[in-house]
Amino acid sequence: MNPLKRLGCRRASVLGLLAATVLATPGTATGASDAPETVRASTLGAQAAQSGRYFGTAVAAGRLGDGTYTGILDREFNSVTPENEMKWDTIEPSRGSFNFGPGDQIVNRATSHGQRMRGHTLVWHSQLPGWVSSIRDAGTLRGVMNNHITTVMNHHKGRIHSWDVVNEAFADGSSGQLRSSVFRDVLGDGFLEQAFRTARTADPAAKLCYNDYNIEDWNAAKTQGDYRMVRDFKARGVPIDCVGLQAHFGAGGPPGSFQTTLSSFAALGVDVQITELDIAQASPTAYANTVRACMNVARCTGITVWGIRDSDSWRSSENPLLFDRNGNKKSAYNSVLTTLGGTPATTRSTPAARALPGSYSWSSSGQLIAPKSDPTHNIAGIKDPTVVYYNGKYHVFASTASSSGYNLVYLNFGDWSQAGSATHHYLDRTAIGTGYRAAPQVFYNAPQRLWYLVYQTGNASYSTNPDISNPNGWSAPRNFYSSMPEIIRQNIGNGYWVDMWVICDSANCYLFSSDDNGHLYRSQTTVGQFPNGFTNTVIALQDSKNALFEASNVYKVQGSNQYLLLVEAIGSDGRRYFRSWTAAGLAGSWTQLAASESNPFARANNVSFPAGAWTRDISHGEMIRAGYDQTLTIPACRLQYLYQGLNPGAGGDYNLLPWRLGLLTQTNSTC
Repeated sequence: MNPLKRLGCRRASVLGLLAATVLATPGTATGASDAPETVRASTLGAQAAQSGRYFGTAVAAGRLGDGTYTGILDREFNSVTPENEMKWDTIEPSRGSFNFGPGDQIVNRATSHGQRMRGHTLVWHSQLPGWVSSIRDAGTLRGVMNNHITTVMNHHKGRIHSWDVVNEAFADGSSGQLRSSVFRDVLGDGFLEQAFRTARTADPAAKLCYNDYNIEDWNAAKTQGDYRMVRDFKARGVPIDCVGLQAHFGAGGPPGSFQTTLSSFAALGVDVQITELDIAQASPTAYANTVRACMNVARCTGITVWGIRDSDSWRSSENPLLFDRNGNKKSAYNSVLTTLGGTPATTRSTPAARALPGSYSWSSSGQLIAPKSDPTHNIAGIKDPTVVYYNGKYHVFASTASSSGYNLVYLNFGDWSQAGSATHHYLDRTAIGTGYRAAPQVFYNAPQRLWYLVYQTGNASYSTNPDISNPNGWSAPRNFYSSMPEIIRQNIGNGYWVDMWVICDSANCYLFSSDDNGHLYRSQTTVGQFPNGFTNTVIALQDSKNALFEASNVYKVQGSNQYLLLVEAIGSDGRRYFRSWTAAGLAGSWTQLAASESNPFARANNVSFPAGAWTRDISHGEMIRAGYDQTLTIPACRLQYLYQGLNPGAGGDYNLLPWRLGLLTQTNSTC
């Protein structure tokens, strides 16, 4: 057999890409009966992500050299707000002279660790340099304000999820009016609208927020003033996407009307965010009540605590945070995690125990899944499997190969012993349709409450479904790209654009693909824009053609800040095997883990076959995940991998090779 042989049915013609079109984002499904059951994580950010939310913290650039500080930051939080580094006195201390260094330090680090960024803050009466405070001419101040907003937002464009456009504009007390400030006094009340309109023009993709303190009590005059402003903005089409409630609480925690406040703002059509949470003496009950109020409001999209350890807090004498001065979890931490729906980790669960080993050994099952032909489907091979475990069942999607081409099949079962008898549902009978469809990947988009099936059609395509167990629920194919990205066209040579793979962190979604010519490509978009907006396509990894062939998988390793990349290679014996790399973030760079023929991730030479060696190829497959959402999280221990194998004596037409599916189980797990 020539393992490099490819026919048109397996790899659709590149010419077909020119006619492809990108379609609109699918609507989200909200039916409770379709929503997956709760996944219990052991860290704040991971658990918040299960409901499509974030759990973040304020970060100071000057503390990033503290290993305890950054260890907690990286483990627990999936969103970051700079504490002071983006405020006007730091970022533009003199007119037209911008100091982006401290802010960039935080943004670059957060981005490399897959944490979303909140920008704080563009227009605020405090921490304002004297040259701004002294302006008395309306035209000058308006130009200065607009230039500051535009310059700062343009600098960070595409990397900030939400901006606090205006901060603390309303007065304390009973007036319910704007406070006296240089902006209000010189420009009048209209400065808020001007700021938001300028911000929308500067970065149309970013969420634009108004942020304030003491607006948590629905009955307070200040809260009502803010509410009237937001209601007016929405009525007149002034761009505003979110309201931030700082939530600096006393020992008693939130007022009784706090949830009413959140839901009332949300009812205006804006998201609400708890942006600067700290509670004097960190009562577990007070923290739980605060988090519960957010969880009970669908448009409460995230929570940020204002600091990591008590010693990092601006209210340090009140010990208001979730970690003590030594970085230990306080009772309030467990209360918050439990309220989010998570499970506190045991003291044994340490990052060192979860580290991936540098070499692997496996045991393989026999053939678990074989083709099942029917009067209209004469299937030669079943291959390219993707799998999630959800609602008590394994859900497997795979390619079907036959003389008439490639399409997709779905089956589910409760246990691997039942895999061989499971019913095969052919997806060419659904809206996915006939024609070339291959190499599927399935995941649940938690923010959208929607299942995605990604596959290749000659372009990178996807379908959506509110219920994974309903094979007839998939939408017709849509495309991620209007055409092949130019960088792929320039490097693909005689290869084929194949094996699309999507994974998201808390801020961005990344689409990886291969070209059968030694290149792994990566595109990205924001979580909010997904599935639209994939741009910035780059070569993420390259090697010789056979060493970096196709079938890439990328996963988040549970309980760590590590990502695992697998890519199928063709060995010196012509047989398929997997190499592996790791990285601290999805943007790379990638470091070899088990990546050679002598030390592979998975190859016939490190796999035992207790039931008989039915294959010498360990080919295109999917890891058994710890969950099923868009983060593609896998355990670090006792790994399992569903793969395609092949009778070593088989040969002939590549599209008619008798591929079957088997399961690898790691036998050298260290934990």
